[in-house]
Amino acid sequence: MRSKPPERAPQPSARRAADTRNTIVRKGISVKTFTPKPADLTHDWYIIDATDVVLGRLSTQAAILLRGKNKPTFAPHADSGNHVIIINADKIALTGNKMGKELYSHSGRPGGLRRDSYAELLVNNPERIITAAIKGMLPKNRLSNVQMNRLHVVRGAEHPYAGQQPQVFEIAQVSQQAK
Repeated sequence: MRSKPPERAPQPSARRAADTRNTIVRKGISVKTFTPKPADLTHDWYIIDATDVVLGRLSTQAAILLRGKNKPTFAPHADSGNHVIIINADKIALTGNKMGKELYSHSGRPGGLRRDSYAELLVNNPERIITAAIKGMLPKNRLSNVQMNRLHVVRGAEHPYAGQQPQVFEIAQVSQQAK
């Protein structure tokens, strides 16, 4: 014969949980969620040199900095991101067969599909390659538009943001083809 399962203690009502702000009750344990205050949110400036760095490695590090995930005060719903300056965008390394592939974008209008090869873009508009890669790594919401506005991609080594005194962010692993 099967025995009855032991009776559980009554769970706190949803009404009581709603009274305590920023508290989530899971399995009878209350967990406080962290919500940073506006005074806690700082937007630091970082500069990344893209010379001989693989596109994917650069994009993931830049997306982490743009979201602010490197800070202990990170919250997914709060804008705690940093400004990121990427210099030498024309010297980025593309791995595999990306030179033969194409980057698509659509204007939203009929017949507005645009198709450019990575080889053409690397010569004419390397900023678009990096911007599209980083945009794909951010969440698809209104907050990502604000975070993308903090991304500054520059083709050469000179940039107009020296007055902000950006910190150098080093990506240690460079492309194997560059060695």
